Amino acid sequence: MFHGKPCWFELATLRGGLADAEAFYNRLLGWTCKDAGVPGFDYHLASQGGDMVAGLMETPDDRSGVPPHWAVYFDVGEIDAAVAKVETLGGKVLMGPQPIPGTGRFAIVADPQGAVCGLLEPGPMDPRPPVEAGAWNQQKDGHGNWLELMSPDPGAGFEFYSELFGWTRGDALDMGEMGTYQLFRWQGAEIGGMMGQGNAPVPTWLPYFGVNGVAEAIQRIHDGGGTVLHGPTEVPGGAFIAVARDPQGAHFALVGPKEHAPS
Repeated sequence: MFHGKPCWFELATLRGGLADAEAFYNRLLGWTCKDAGVPGFDYHLASQGGDMVAGLMETPDDRSGVPPHWAVYFDVGEIDAAVAKVETLGGKVLMGPQPIPGTGRFAIVADPQGAVCGLLEPGPMDPRPPVEAGAWNQQKDGHGNWLELMSPDPGAGFEFYSELFGWTRGDALDMGEMGTYQLFRWQGAEIGGMMGQGNAPVPTWLPYFGVNGVAEAIQRIHDGGGTVLHGPTEVPGGAFIAVARDPQGAHFALVGPKEHAPS
């Protein structure tokens, strides 16, 4: 039912930087964070409006050379079949599948061009929460709102993910020297775009979080010690975006109206 839907966002930050990163995003996005209570592992859960929206942790020792980053996870109906398909389509399985007690099973994979994402098969839930619940909701502030794949071959990237998740092609927007921005859809809803790698050091997924007032959020980024790399910029449809880097070095983006709109 939810196969291919963005379902979780996970920050891996600097060793010793978890408290600072948590404070930054709490102030920026209105999150409330708490320890997940995982024995021997300092993993924090962020919530917004009653929904669990993200996980925050320090970069594990076995990945100490990996810079701070946000990871995007996608719902899959059957994870063993999904990782087998990743390999059939030319991708790589980097970790798993393995269980998360009380949550389900997950794997970390890379597409053929090298962009990394997570797959999550949720455990049995009765009843299954509605589609608008959870980390992804384009109508709620502080939730995942948009995705961007930066790839050396976005056309091949679309073919890979469309086969893996059943995504469909949306409009292709001409960005001049930057090439084509290919929109893609999950169950008919536009959820992101794919473009060339540009200045990104490696192929990557960039998560956008929704905010009510991008201009005010940019000020909160500055006040919290982050860096705005691009924006505010108006995009088709009238929304504004900003791309930023948190104080520990992880990249993320924001989307919403330019000014705060009264509810």
